[in-house]
Amino acid sequence: MTQVSPDVDIARQILLGFDDYREHFRLITEGARSRFEQAQWQEAQRASAARIVLYEEKVAETAAHLRAVFKPEVLLDVRRWPVIKRAYIELIDPRFDDELSETWYNSIFCALFSHDCISDDTMFIHSTRPASRCGSRLAQTRCYRPEGDLCGVLAQILRDFAFNVPYADFDGDLQRLDAQLHESLPDWVCKDPHLTLELFASVLYRNKGAYLVGRISTRDEQWPLVIPLLHREEEGIVADALITDEADVSIIFSFTRSYFMVEVPIPVEFIGFLQRILPGKHIAELYTSIGFYKHGKSEFYRALIGHLANTDDRFIMAPGVRGMVMSVFTLPGFNTVFKIIKDRFSPTKSVSRATVIEKYRLVKSVDRVGRMADTQEFADFRFPVSRFEPECLAELLEVAPSTVEVQGDTVLVRHCWTERRMTPLNLYVENASESQVEEALEDYGLAIKQLAAANIFPGDMLLKNFGVTRHGRVVFYDYDEICFLTEINFRYIPEARYPEDEMSSEPWYSVGPNDVFPEEFPRFLFADNRLRRLFARLHGELYDANYWKGLQQAISEGKVIDVFPYRRRRESTP
Repeated sequence: MTQVSPDVDIARQILLGFDDYREHFRLITEGARSRFEQAQWQEAQRASAARIVLYEEKVAETAAHLRAVFKPEVLLDVRRWPVIKRAYIELIDPRFDDELSETWYNSIFCALFSHDCISDDTMFIHSTRPASRCGSRLAQTRCYRPEGDLCGVLAQILRDFAFNVPYADFDGDLQRLDAQLHESLPDWVCKDPHLTLELFASVLYRNKGAYLVGRISTRDEQWPLVIPLLHREEEGIVADALITDEADVSIIFSFTRSYFMVEVPIPVEFIGFLQRILPGKHIAELYTSIGFYKHGKSEFYRALIGHLANTDDRFIMAPGVRGMVMSVFTLPGFNTVFKIIKDRFSPTKSVSRATVIEKYRLVKSVDRVGRMADTQEFADFRFPVSRFEPECLAELLEVAPSTVEVQGDTVLVRHCWTERRMTPLNLYVENASESQVEEALEDYGLAIKQLAAANIFPGDMLLKNFGVTRHGRVVFYDYDEICFLTEINFRYIPEARYPEDEMSSEPWYSVGPNDVFPEEFPRFLFADNRLRRLFARLHGELYDANYWKGLQQAISEGKVIDVFPYRRRRESTP
């Protein structure tokens, strides 16, 4: 019997760990249909959080197994790893999830070695996967040709994607979807003999919704197609809308949303399908949106080093008010901010570095309801000194010398988070028209309400801690003070005992560490009286402690409140 070399055996053990991770990932994902059919909304939230932490758990298990099986002088000899990498490439070449397995290998390598050992010889800094793959024989989509009968095709789609729960009003839903489709597309498209509706074969699940995702195409043009389905426990399944607008579909796949649960036999083919209907989305964001956030991180990093290699872009401090906890810098031509924790916080901040890290990691596992930006955590970024504007580098070295260090001609960033760049809401409002200001404040209030409905209290709700996306949505992005809404004690300010009390600089009443007085929000949030009055008209209930207590009561009773990632025509969004 031929003896397997230790290098090949290490490669095999790494891949066995990946297979174990993929199987557990598949089982959690596969359960999404049952959770949707049984309206197990809290269980769906727990499954989403469990699937996120699964990756790190399985990496730790695999790394521990390797340490137990192989002698340190073999496993931890970095000179062997180019050979291990070549053996691993041979093992993953026939796979349908080969790009994900490269990222897994990288994670194992980083769990075993310091980042000083990273190179393209030892791990997959650049992918070895071909840019284009041969199509598989697996059916990824279902195609429908209306041939003049759009309503009939929509009926067939609803029947093909039926559940073990009946539709509440099949004919009514069908009539509404047909009307929305005709409203959304030019009349000639609906009559085009070559019109095709193509839907991905697997349903996408997230929170309380199920989504049919695909595209509508003629010979010359195409539109995205998304049909959200809801399960109304008292009624049945409802086909809630038909969406063909690219901007609306982009919001559904936004970086501010929780990750979809979807069975994807060949990830690269599904991502290619999504890219065709959402060409404005980066591949990293698409992988992340379906739960492969670690591979999304790999693709983000490759895009970053590609951008630096092909441009003269230099890092600058991000526009906006300087943070009291975080320092934020960016590349003007790369739509991302880099956030590092300062060594010293403002005296008004009582949080520690460990608490800030905990808060940012918490955001990864909670339902972001379209109102919190997703983040990626990185360690040991290295950039040339020449890629920093002098003022930017000087400020980073001043406020975070334990995190940012100059080593020769290289800047080492020991720890940071990346986040999509947005326009700070305070800057947006300063430069917006009157109607834009009202729209932004309306959405700002909705963002606070929807976060609260998801059991998240932002803590510091100042406008500077919210951003405006390219689609005009207001999103929270400063997490050092967030907590669960149910941890807060919302109170009314007690009546003053004496007239002198109201003149005092100190409160005449006791204030606990988790006490919040919504009556104080107006003067904290708005220095401009005009904005203060406008927001009171739009969302004045946010100043009432009973409003917050009502949300707490609903959450404590186990209610998972609806927050829709699309515009609903039948009724207003809560």
